[in-house]
Amino acid sequence: MRLDGIVLLGGSFSYLSRWLALALLLLLGTQHQVMAQQGTGYILGPGDVVRITVFQNPDMTTEARISEEGKITFPLIGQVEIGGVTPAAAEARIAGRLNAGGFVLNPQVNMVVAQFRSRMVSVLGQVGKPGRYPIEERSATVADMLATAGGVLPTGGDEVIVVRKRGDSEERLVVDLDAGLLTGGIGPKVELENDDTIYVPRAPMFYIYGEVQRPGQYRLERGITVMQAISAGGGLTVRGTDKRVRISRTEPDGTVKEMDAKLNDPVRRNDVIYVKESLF
Repeated sequence: MRLDGIVLLGGSFSYLSRWLALALLLLLGTQHQVMAQQGTGYILGPGDVVRITVFQNPDMTTEARISEEGKITFPLIGQVEIGGVTPAAAEARIAGRLNAGGFVLNPQVNMVVAQFRSRMVSVLGQVGKPGRYPIEERSATVADMLATAGGVLPTGGDEVIVVRKRGDSEERLVVDLDAGLLTGGIGPKVELENDDTIYVPRAPMFYIYGEVQRPGQYRLERGITVMQAISAGGGLTVRGTDKRVRISRTEPDGTVKEMDAKLNDPVRRNDVIYVKESLF
């Protein structure tokens, strides 16, 4: 299954587009974190730790972890079910119980989520800060969580894999990052669920040797041709020629195929390009 996601990388062989997209993604992530800190839309759940204060009643200040049943214990009113609602709705529920019981007249209740633990996502692979992160809003996308994890490293690929548990089985979603912000719109966002795992694999590579200025290993950008691969290697040496280029390619069955290459031929993952000397 293939889904369009948010752009992290630009067009083929465009490093400027890559960094522009990463900057935009980090900005989106920062905005998401600010909204989360303000508590807008977050749904409370088991494991979350909340801190509750009542104006002019410091003795009622309470910090509690929400139980598996979605409840906490609050002074004077006992157990209150707050799982499945927003902090604002939980505030109103506690205030209503305090007022109805005659404990505090028109109470002003404030709730802050001290620890987000009810919905967690793991982010692994080629990101700045791999780890396990909470979903701190009603919903979060792959782009949000990648930004929270420090963004995709330059060594990261153009696609990420989202592993989602479905009972005893797993569902794998391949999210294409090379679409959206830099191609005319943000496109559909892939929303995350509790206990999802995002894995950012290493980018595919190709190798170029022989009569080029900087032989070695390079990132395989989408749509790259033999001509662009030679350019990535710093261009030809004074003895090199673009008319004598060979590619060694490993086929899916493991066999290695040797072929002459033209400048407009596409380069594939793990291709080894060899540029020969000119005969004259």
